Amino acid sequence: MDVVIVTMGGEFCIEVGFMEPVLEIKQKIECILGVPVANQTLSIYGFELMDGLDMEDYPIISEGSRIYLFIKPTENKIRISVKISIPKVIELEVDSAAETVRSLKEKIHIINGAPIKRLKLLFSGKELKEDNRCLRDYGVVDQSEVTVIQKNAMSCNSPTGRIEYPTKMLRFMVQTSSCLLNSAIIPLQMRESARVAELRQVLLDQKLLPQDDYFFIHRQRIMQDDCSLRWHGVENDDFLYVFKGTVSREIN
Repeated sequence: MDVVIVTMGGEFCIEVGFMEPVLEIKQKIECILGVPVANQTLSIYGFELMDGLDMEDYPIISEGSRIYLFIKPTENKIRISVKISIPKVIELEVDSAAETVRSLKEKIHIINGAPIKRLKLLFSGKELKEDNRCLRDYGVVDQSEVTVIQKNAMSCNSPTGRIEYPTKMLRFMVQTSSCLLNSAIIPLQMRESARVAELRQVLLDQKLLPQDDYFFIHRQRIMQDDCSLRWHGVENDDFLYVFKGTVSREIN
């Protein structure tokens, strides 16, 4: 059955089984929104859904039910300034204990579209070299400023004057959820400039997925049909996850 998960920033639809544990539903939400299971509280009509129970233990839940997601605030939140260029400085709120150099690069990629591999981050004159290290390991604290440098950015003589990067082929895997083809793993190869809508059509044309509503997840972010694989930061050997359902509104 399909249920609607309602948050402060929007709502989205996912498929759940009548025998599916509440904990597994929270794990799906973590994959979609990046919110840790421990920070989630699910409720319907004021009743909290307990991790040790299944959907069948809540007879009030049926097709189309609206389940409310409450997110417990995460500690260690800090605000940092990210200087992308001389006139452009943005402010971000991050978790100093969980935000890594890599995840910050991904946020910057979403903002300005620069390839993640070409981003170099500097703090207090030193490069943040190790992608898997947390920001606080480098001494980044509240109100710190991180400078962004693009390495080897090569512009083509584009009539629009925008920086363009040569396209390349990407090899990646598409993994379906348990309700779609029993968690199949599908290897694909496409141009990095291909849009998510094109990926969707390829899977339909090859009859690798049924003609249903579903959405793609890459690194805990919902992928947008009109944006390219490169825009989403997809790299060789990455996994894209498919979940049955629809995204009703944009989720912040």
